[in-house]
Amino acid sequence: MAVKPRTKWYAGGLHFECRQCGRCCAGPGEGYIWITKPEIEMLAELLDMTVDDLRKSYVIRIGTRSTIIEEPRTNDCVFLTKTGSHRGCAIYPVRPNQCRTWPFWSHNLTSPDDWNMAGVKCPGINRGRLYSFDEIERLRRQRKWWPDGD
Repeated sequence: MAVKPRTKWYAGGLHFECRQCGRCCAGPGEGYIWITKPEIEMLAELLDMTVDDLRKSYVIRIGTRSTIIEEPRTNDCVFLTKTGSHRGCAIYPVRPNQCRTWPFWSHNLTSPDDWNMAGVKCPGINRGRLYSFDEIERLRRQRKWWPDGD
């Protein structure tokens, strides 16, 4: 008898609409903003810096991985900008994959409770457009957003 694959709780899709609040980029908790070598190179180009200078100013190593530094006082990403009451990303065109796939991270998708707990911080969760199961899975598994050849 064949084993039936387990259906994910979000098989019917999930609603999400970025409200551009910047809470996903902000403390108070310390975290990591993982960034890959190709993303570092694209960020250096965007900021008109050398990769070495970018690494010295904005990136630290944690084991074998690299992360964007955070503001020491707030634990906000150093690229989180504030204009009046709005917050945004100063590096949006080349933001890391981790940022692009929020909130469809595996640990947010473990259970409805985990999804709703992420929604406590993120006002866009359970609002806005419906993402299909296939879209969610593509984002959850995505490791590379830039075109092939880079």
